[in-house]
Amino acid sequence: MTETIARTDIPSGTGSTSDAAAQRSARLGEAGTAWAKRIGAKADNAKLSYNVTGVGVGSVATRISAGKHQFIVDEPAALAGDDDAASPVEYALGAVIACQVVVYRLYAEQLGIQIDDITINAVGDLDVRGLFGLDEGVRPGFSDIRLAVSISGPESQERYEELGRTVEARCPVQDLFSNITPVSAVVAKV
Repeated sequence: MTETIARTDIPSGTGSTSDAAAQRSARLGEAGTAWAKRIGAKADNAKLSYNVTGVGVGSVATRISAGKHQFIVDEPAALAGDDDAASPVEYALGAVIACQVVVYRLYAEQLGIQIDDITINAVGDLDVRGLFGLDEGVRPGFSDIRLAVSISGPESQERYEELGRTVEARCPVQDLFSNITPVSAVVAKV
């Protein structure tokens, strides 16, 4: 059995940078300790399920509900959208960036590597011939994604590269892009 992840309200701090770093460090440590305890008690506690729902709105947009959060995904006019929000592939790039930031922070804490600031840029190449079925030899998804990670802090380049290798091996969303993940769909008339 897998557990569906629950979200809680987390206040955002307005203190100094060092206060924010200390709070982040404490929260990462507490989370790591709590998960180690949960998993140590029962290995199945490591299995989570995320449940997200989407409803079509507008021309081709989707209203996504994830727990108490809602957001819109749309397409630019050239792809029949109203351009009211980022596109699905832009959200996908945003998801890999956001996951990388989390995993960089998590493993920096575990490895004792200080990160003052982190910025990640993602560029994904997509050939729409695959999307529109114009060339069966072209896949509909990204053919390449390039991440540029900029980290500031007192550590050496080698330490940040070590951290980067760990993040590449442990980032769940990067894993989605790097490995085949089974996806199944059931279509039901309602």
